[in-house]
Amino acid sequence: MSQEFKHITVLLNEAVEALVQDRSGFYVDGTFGRGGHTALVLDQLANDGQILAIDKDPEAIKCAHERFKDEDRFSIAHGSFAQLQQFVTERDLQGKVDGVLLDLGVSSPQLDDASRGFSFLNDGPLDMRMDTTQGESAADWIARAEEKEIADVIYTYGEEKFSRRMARAIVEYRAEQPITTTGQLSKIIAEANPAWEKGKNPATRAFQGIRIFINRELEDLENCLDQALEMLKVGGRLVVISFHSLEDRIVKRFIRQHVKGDEHLPPGIPFTNDMLKIRMKNVGKAVKASGAETEQNVRARSAVMRVAEKVA
Repeated sequence: MSQEFKHITVLLNEAVEALVQDRSGFYVDGTFGRGGHTALVLDQLANDGQILAIDKDPEAIKCAHERFKDEDRFSIAHGSFAQLQQFVTERDLQGKVDGVLLDLGVSSPQLDDASRGFSFLNDGPLDMRMDTTQGESAADWIARAEEKEIADVIYTYGEEKFSRRMARAIVEYRAEQPITTTGQLSKIIAEANPAWEKGKNPATRAFQGIRIFINRELEDLENCLDQALEMLKVGGRLVVISFHSLEDRIVKRFIRQHVKGDEHLPPGIPFTNDMLKIRMKNVGKAVKASGAETEQNVRARSAVMRVAEKVA
């Protein structure tokens, strides 16, 4: 990047307070970003504590090496948090992790840097990949995808009710010329949206849907949650900050499933908690950013943090 873009970490103190219960423990920050949560975790750890950070973004990896180059308690892995089990196993710490933190969504530097292709406000190459070293860009996908697939992605992941109109407009436009920039795509979608929501860019939902699809965000989240439960030790905590309903629904459902356990036991038969296979307990209620935080950082308005602890 030619410019340094600032990132304000959401629910910083709340997340780290919930996460760190043992100052000598081993923790995983599955979404390093620019290291806000990691830095505060390190402040809380004793000399023998450790934190492993993970991030898809090569720019985040570069930032990590620069920011924590002299920190022996820190290590960074380039990849998806869906590879959590692999990274923890490589360190022979499976079942010994004290806490896993996931701060979902896109970081501010990714959104604000037009060259990354996430922004519908600033024109740039239509990329949208968090990991620019692999995978298919949004431009490449839009160039080849059928109209129905585009509509399904925008509807399923963007929750956009005008997805079919938008997909049709995209296909009609690309028949005349390639769609290679965020400015082009934003304009096409805006013109195909017949009912603009007050205070929301008409391309918001469609861009969200395409971004989530390109980066496999929901599939990676589901895989990571399953792995996190296995990698945590008993008493270890899972802390997840979500920024839209699709993510939060997955997290809420996962925690509820393991808090309630097996609900399909035969009725009328006495059973113990062991028989239910209860593996987690909720730690407090869902937490949202304070009014003061949302005033400072508008992106904190939609944040929801859920915390659960492994019990078996």
